[in-house]
Amino acid sequence: MSKLMFAKGFAIVAMGFATTAWASTPGAWKDYDQRLTKACVAASGLRDAKPVGGPIHYDDRVPVTALVLAGRYPQKHMKNRPGRELCVWDRKAGKAYVSEADQLLPL
Repeated sequence: MSKLMFAKGFAIVAMGFATTAWASTPGAWKDYDQRLTKACVAASGLRDAKPVGGPIHYDDRVPVTALVLAGRYPQKHMKNRPGRELCVWDRKAGKAYVSEADQLLPL
């Protein structure tokens, strides 16, 4: 239950405070987005996980980037149902954390 509440709260905060006005080259952003996506997909529990939309970049006061992933649940009892996860990439630690996020968007 707390994971669901965290995902809902984080998504609302992400939408309200996301900023992307950092000074970097397009190549640097492309490399960063590829690392982020690769880490989030690897951390995901979904089969064939792929990003839904683009990353949500926070400024350095909250050194994370969020990304929504969509895929299919691999568990037998889930019968290959579609699902979503919210991935939070900790820029300082270089680590991805995921939480179930089916409630964020209609499937």
